[in-house]
Amino acid sequence: MAQPWQVIDSAETPEGLLELRQRGADDFLILIADRVLMNSYANRSEIVLSELACQALAGNRQPRVLIGGLGMAFTLKAALDNLPAESRVVVAELNPVVADWCRGPLAPLTGQAVDDPRVSVEIADVATLIRRAAEQGGEARFDAIILDLYEGPCESGKERGEYLYGKSALKRSRAALRPGGVFAVWSEDPDQAFEGRLRQAGFSFTRQRPGRGGRRHVVYIARIP
Repeated sequence: MAQPWQVIDSAETPEGLLELRQRGADDFLILIADRVLMNSYANRSEIVLSELACQALAGNRQPRVLIGGLGMAFTLKAALDNLPAESRVVVAELNPVVADWCRGPLAPLTGQAVDDPRVSVEIADVATLIRRAAEQGGEARFDAIILDLYEGPCESGKERGEYLYGKSALKRSRAALRPGGVFAVWSEDPDQAFEGRLRQAGFSFTRQRPGRGGRRHVVYIARIP
């Protein structure tokens, strides 16, 4: 018989109650308003997203990478595993309690990735950091932007995600990237409208559905030609 889930911490957010639940030694869930955002045993697409984005930077000895969304830090860990020692990774996370969880009960899952000296965590909306990089240009820009957010560019989240996945937002992301930069996006499902907007913004891209069987999410790896 499976053990019951235990709520080990929670925090109120504008979107509802954010909870961390645990059963056993390393089985965790993060939920918001009773909706499961992530599961410690179901993270294949997030890992592939980060691996592909960072592997595309091969040859860059000092890449600067922006990750939108910390979650359980699996995306961050995959990035660190595929980046050189001189890289710099900025993680944008809206909820400070999530960073606390990744330094606390979730830390063993990723070997304390959040405390890697290459990493800095900013409690901020990733759209704000993208806008800042686009406006400042030069050294403020990134070699890769990885968006691993629980609501991707699917049609059901179109209005909500306009500030990240709409036409103007994609142009800002392009401007926030250095030449040859990578724009990597997690999505629940393929989205033809989003793909059209990527092309209009000047990106070429590939689309993958990692894993076999069951629920398979989508990974977009876009490049500036």
